[in-house]
Amino acid sequence: MKSFNIYLCGVGGQGVGLLSEILLRGADHAGIEVKAVDTHGLAQRGGVVVSHLRLGDKLHSPMISARTADLVVALERHEAMRGADRALRDGGCLIYFNTVLQPLNVRLGLDKEVSEEILNTHCSARKIAVYKVDNKTLDDPRMQNIALLANINKMNLLPQVKTEHLLEAMEDLMEGAMLQNNMAIFKKMANYSS
Repeated sequence: MKSFNIYLCGVGGQGVGLLSEILLRGADHAGIEVKAVDTHGLAQRGGVVVSHLRLGDKLHSPMISARTADLVVALERHEAMRGADRALRDGGCLIYFNTVLQPLNVRLGLDKEVSEEILNTHCSARKIAVYKVDNKTLDDPRMQNIALLANINKMNLLPQVKTEHLLEAMEDLMEGAMLQNNMAIFKKMANYSS
């Protein structure tokens, strides 16, 4: 398989690590060679969390070079902008959960909040496909990562990774009520029935 680079980003506590691990194991269940690495800033204090996943044959490093990601998955709009700007190649794909956890500079009035319009304009200039996940009916904000996963699956944004591979990965990583709740959100948002 030709290499496919996925850059995940968000804020500590949003579940970037779990989402990354589900994607990694999903690729593994699909029989795809995958390399991954996580970088955690001040994750417990709302700092930036980033994961690099590289799928494909004969990969030597898990790190994604600047502006070579094929897909950026972001759990917050400011991180979507940062991920698109730093990691995503021109003509790539961005999927993000439309929520805002204001960075310190925005709260202090030093920077402006990244609006949907600003993000779309930036991405349009670089021919980046943008998919916004905006679910006001999501009861638990801790499920935003699974809502994104369901939409990634529904839109077939992962080459060769199918629904059953992601479900197997979720079963590997969770159990009990956590698994049931996450599976219910995933199946509902991915329009999946088994």
